[in-house]
Amino acid sequence: MPATPDSAAALASESGSDRASLRDWAGLGVLALALLLVSVDATVLDLAVPAISGDLAPTTPQLLWIIDVYSFVLAGLLITMGTLGDRIGRRRLLLIGAAGFGLASAVAAWSVSPEMLIAARVLQGVAGATLMPATLGLIRSMFTNARQRTLAISVWGAMAGSGAAMGPLLGGWLLEHFWWGSVFLVNLPVMALLIVLGPLLVPESKDPNPGRFDLMSAGLSMLALIPIVYAVKEFAAHGPALNQLIAGVIGVVAGVVFIRRQRGLTDPLIDLELFRLPPFRAAVLTNLLSIFALAGVLFFGSQYLQLVLGRAPLQAGLLLIPGTFGSMAGSLLAAWLVGRWRPVSVLCGALVTAAAGASLFWLLEADPSASVLPFMIGFLLIGLGVGVALTVSADMIITTAPAERAGNAAAISETALEAGVALGVAVLGSGVMAAFRHGLDLSAVPAAHTDAARESLGGAVETARSLGEPASSSLLEAAHGAFVDGIHLAATGTTLILLVTAVITYRAATSKRKARSN
Repeated sequence: MPATPDSAAALASESGSDRASLRDWAGLGVLALALLLVSVDATVLDLAVPAISGDLAPTTPQLLWIIDVYSFVLAGLLITMGTLGDRIGRRRLLLIGAAGFGLASAVAAWSVSPEMLIAARVLQGVAGATLMPATLGLIRSMFTNARQRTLAISVWGAMAGSGAAMGPLLGGWLLEHFWWGSVFLVNLPVMALLIVLGPLLVPESKDPNPGRFDLMSAGLSMLALIPIVYAVKEFAAHGPALNQLIAGVIGVVAGVVFIRRQRGLTDPLIDLELFRLPPFRAAVLTNLLSIFALAGVLFFGSQYLQLVLGRAPLQAGLLLIPGTFGSMAGSLLAAWLVGRWRPVSVLCGALVTAAAGASLFWLLEADPSASVLPFMIGFLLIGLGVGVALTVSADMIITTAPAERAGNAAAISETALEAGVALGVAVLGSGVMAAFRHGLDLSAVPAAHTDAARESLGGAVETARSLGEPASSSLLEAAHGAFVDGIHLAATGTTLILLVTAVITYRAATSKRKARSN
C-alpha cells in the first residue's frame, strides 16, 4: 500500500523539525471539543435514568438500549465512517457529523416514548460515528512532530476519558434545573460552534488513493456487533430463550464472515495484519477494557448514589468530580510518565490502579446513611488509571502501526473505545440488574406491583412510594440490598478483568523483546 501524503509527512517529521503552528493547536481545541461532546453523550444519561424511567416508563431492556445503543451504533460504524472520511475529507465528514448530531439531539430531547428515544439515540450514534474518526486521524496529519503529537494525543485522551466521566456531572446539573431532555439540548450550541470554527482552524485531510469501499464489509461489521449485544442483555434481563440464541449465532457467524472477507480483500475495511503486532493487540485490548470499567461504574454508580444513598442528581454529579479530574489528570500525566518509564510499565501500573479502585466497591453498603468515601476513592482510582491507560494505549496503537496504516489503526482504536463504553453498560449493567432481580425479596409486595418492582431499581423505588408501611420500607430495604449485591459482583468481575489485562499486556511486551533478542 503506498504511503499517503499524511503518512509521508509523519515519517519525514520524526526528526522533530516540523513543529505545529498556533493554528494547529487552536484546531486541536476544536477537535477536542467534538470528541469531548461525543464522549459526554455516551454517559450523560446515567443520572437521568430515574427521570426517564418515571416519565417514559421503559422496560429494563429498553432502558439499557436507551443508554448504550448510541455507543454500539457508534462503534459499529466508526471504521466505515473512517473509510468515508478518507474519501470525502475528514474535516468535511466532521462538519456533516456535527450538523447531524445536533439534529438527532433535538429529536432525543423531545422524545415522547422509549421507542422514539431509542431511535434518536441510534441517529446520534450514526452522526457521532462521523465525528470520531476525524479526531485522531486529523491529529496525526496536523502534528507531525513526534513529541508534539504525543502531547496532542494526551489532550485527546483527556477528552475521551474525562468526557465519559463528565457526562454524569453535566447531566446532574441540568437535571437539577431542567427536565431530562435538556441533557441533549446542550449539544446544539456546541455543534453550532464546531460548524463555524472547523473550516477556519482545521485543515482538510484525506487519502488521495483510499482504495475500494466495500459496502458488504460495512454491513457485516454492524451485523456482527448488535445481535451479540442484544443476546447478552436479553439473557441478563429474562434468562435464556430461543430468540437470544438465534441472535447470538447470527452475530458470531457475521463476525466470522467479516474476518474472512477482510483477509481476502485488497483494500479491507480493517487491516487484520495490524493484530499480528503484539503491542498493538495489547494496546487495543487495554483501550477496550479500561473504558469498559469506567462506563460500567458510571452506569451503576450513578444509580447507587441517587436511589440507594438518596442524593439529588446534582449532588451525585458533584460526588463524581474526583473521578472526573482523576481521569483528566491521568491523561495529561501520561506523557510525563512515558518519558520516565517504559510505556508497558506505565500501562500495567495504570490497569492495576484502576483494579484497586474497582475492588473498593466491595465496601459499598445498602444503608442510605453509609459513607460515600469508598465510592469516591474507588472512582478516583479508576478515573486516574483509565486516563493514563487510554492515552498510553492510543499512543502505542498509532506509533506501533506502520505510518501508511495509521488511519486504519486510529479507527480500530476508536472502535475499541466506543465498544468498551457500550460493553461496560451492557455486561456490567446487565450483571448488576440480573443479581438485583435474583436477590430481590417481593414477599411483602402485592402481586399487582411485583412486575414493576422487579424491572429496575428505579421501578422498585417508585413502587415503594405507592405502598403503605411496612411493605414500603421492606421493599426499599430489599431493593437496596439486592442492588448493592449486584455492585459487589460487578466490582469483582471488573477487578479481575483489569488485572488479567495487565498480565496480557506485560506478556505481549515481553514476547516482543524476546523476539528481538532472537
